[in-house]
Amino acid sequence: MEFMQTYTINCSGKLIDFSQPKVMGILNVTPDSFFAESRKQSDDEIHRRVQQMVDEGAQMIDIGAYSSRPGADDVFQEEEMRRLSHGLQIVNKLAPQLPVSVDTFRADVARMAVEEYGADIINDISGGEMDAQMFRTVAQLNVPYILMHMQGTPQTMQDNPQYSDFLREVFLYMAQRVNRLRDMGVKDIILDPGFGFGKTLDENYELMNHLQDFREFELPLLVGVSRKSMIYKLLNTTPQEALNGTSVLNTIALLKGANILRVHDVQQAVEAVQLYTKTVQ
Repeated sequence: MEFMQTYTINCSGKLIDFSQPKVMGILNVTPDSFFAESRKQSDDEIHRRVQQMVDEGAQMIDIGAYSSRPGADDVFQEEEMRRLSHGLQIVNKLAPQLPVSVDTFRADVARMAVEEYGADIINDISGGEMDAQMFRTVAQLNVPYILMHMQGTPQTMQDNPQYSDFLREVFLYMAQRVNRLRDMGVKDIILDPGFGFGKTLDENYELMNHLQDFREFELPLLVGVSRKSMIYKLLNTTPQEALNGTSVLNTIALLKGANILRVHDVQQAVEAVQLYTKTVQ
């Protein structure tokens, strides 16, 4: 396949090879994430969710303690840290073999997660826009960084997103920040186009249609469309009914060069990767 590209990133001294796409399971230690079934807070809930992801074949885990759904309430930094500390202790116990990504836009939270709990990757929905210290902190921590595109903040991003030239602005945003990160010494960067973050329904599909263009950056590409509104609003359903649409878009993303699928439903994504891989061999 013309879209097959291979990359590696260094996670805590271990190389992750993307010659085959990876599935990143989502662990939300929040009370208000948009997909209700993904919310896990008690020890038992987190334990069962982590074990489920391991059993279903997740190769990475992304843990978040701050809901980034449109219009979500702000969360104090101390509370985000408390939730993450709780979740990371359980993840480290149950899945020490899996690279752990921490979903945060706060530099101090990123530092705590890496230095105190050994987190491997920082996943920043804001592309460094919501904390001016994030890029420098990631460089100091020497961990891979997931650079995502978002217009606005989680509280405002879907109010009325507007662009003069949508695709050009997204690619310029990425290029500028990749250069800044490189200048600061960040060695491993993963790109996330940010489906659903400050984009209209049509813009999300325009982005998917041009996903292969991100190959120009020669960096691993993460796609997160799992159960998002770009699926259930188009189909006039709900997040609970969006699994089939998620699998379809994940397959399209794989065909266009996605290296990581960030998902709620690990088993189905793992199966999609297995079928895709068999097809392109």
